[in-house]
Amino acid sequence: MREFSADALAPRESAAARFQKLFRTTAFKLSLAYLAIFALCAFLALGYVAWNARAVLDDQIVSTIDAEINGLSEQYNTGGLRRLITVVERRSREPGASLYLVTTAGGDHVVGNVGYVPAAVLATPGQSETRYGRNESDAEMHQAIVRVFTLPGGFRLLVGRDTEERDRLRAVIGRAFVTSLAAVVLLGVIGGWLAASRVLRRVDAMTQTTRAIMAGDLDDRLHVAGNGDELDRLASSLNLMLERIGELMRGMREVSDNIAHDLKTPLTRLRNRADEALRRASTPDELRAALEAVIEEGDGLIRVFNALLMIARLEAGSAPEILVPLDIGQTVRSVGELYEALAEDQGLTLAVRAQDDLIIAGNRELIGQALANLIDNALKYGAESTGTEARVTLEAWRDGESIRLAVSDHGPGIPEAERARVLGRFVRLEDARSRPGFGLGLSLVNAVVRLHHGTLRLSDNDPGLLVEISFPASARPPQEAAGDIRPVPRSGDPVPASPSCAR
Repeated sequence: MREFSADALAPRESAAARFQKLFRTTAFKLSLAYLAIFALCAFLALGYVAWNARAVLDDQIVSTIDAEINGLSEQYNTGGLRRLITVVERRSREPGASLYLVTTAGGDHVVGNVGYVPAAVLATPGQSETRYGRNESDAEMHQAIVRVFTLPGGFRLLVGRDTEERDRLRAVIGRAFVTSLAAVVLLGVIGGWLAASRVLRRVDAMTQTTRAIMAGDLDDRLHVAGNGDELDRLASSLNLMLERIGELMRGMREVSDNIAHDLKTPLTRLRNRADEALRRASTPDELRAALEAVIEEGDGLIRVFNALLMIARLEAGSAPEILVPLDIGQTVRSVGELYEALAEDQGLTLAVRAQDDLIIAGNRELIGQALANLIDNALKYGAESTGTEARVTLEAWRDGESIRLAVSDHGPGIPEAERARVLGRFVRLEDARSRPGFGLGLSLVNAVVRLHHGTLRLSDNDPGLLVEISFPASARPPQEAAGDIRPVPRSGDPVPASPSCAR
């Protein structure tokens, strides 16, 4: 029963708090950062366009003035000042943006369509940008680019062009500039808000799921949208982690239950033997025999707990020794030699076939312990073979980029529905409960295989059981010499056990 609910952990948020949390999200901050960068780029791009547009218009105005001056120069060269004044008078009456003015040396108006120009402009030959109008008090002054020339006799010639079109275009570009930046900022803020809201909804959903898991619903999982984004990858990884945690917790519960059931009998037997010795033993020999029986029973329990400790260490990814290049073919042959005599005593044939140069990155003692468990199991159940072939086979060969091991017998085998379950701790099938053992052998083998990044598969040998192990091959040469395959514990390490595999 839950003591609290996920709803109690997640009080309802106000709209202000939700907006405040939205603005603090990484997605919104990144959107604002990208918006600032994009707005700066747009500002520079539009400013560059506006600046170049003004330069092009100014160049066009200057080119028009130059063309006017060239025409008037030809007229002046042809007919002198009188001809020039006549042409200027005619052009001044034509509509357009061109400006003309001829004055005397004292600044008196002779002819032209310009009423007033600052005296300083007329007194300074060359090009400039100035104001002009009908008279000095004209309230509607205009802007123009003009060029002033000094003619013989002190006369002044002004040729120019009104810049109203240029200024109007600049105003249009300026409004477009401001409008575009405002649109960029507005759309950027809206896009950031939408992106942050979407991310925040998914994060809130993940938070609610994790709170539900914290409240005790260990079967709940994070939602995966299926679009393959970073949140999907995170949710998938967390779901895999939760699956693994769930497996470990289920394993702990099973171990606790199995310890309570399977170790109760030997502990009770240990206690009864000690009690019987106290009540009935009357001679030193009887007491010695009772103590030896108690010690033997205690050693069996110690082996069980050592095996449990070894399995836990392997599943945690640690090993008594580091993984080094190993010729697993030599290990297979060494283990086979150790069990040949035992197989003969049980009336079985142990066939060992191993290729050379089967190099993996492994721990020789652990792999030897795993093979010993499998062979011991095969010999135990292979003796029940009902066929004419009472044989146990141990093989090792290369299969592409993998190194394969196989242990097979012709015993009763394991039903297909039970093959995944027997890899757990303290799992024993019904027909194996009458035999010695605690059901830790295959669990230890599975832990060793997983430590070496390999795979373990149980299948039907028709009849019997076929256990196949696959390890990734290594290209490095072995650095170990063949020898005793039994583990040599370090100082303080428990002595690894060889528990029987339960079927």
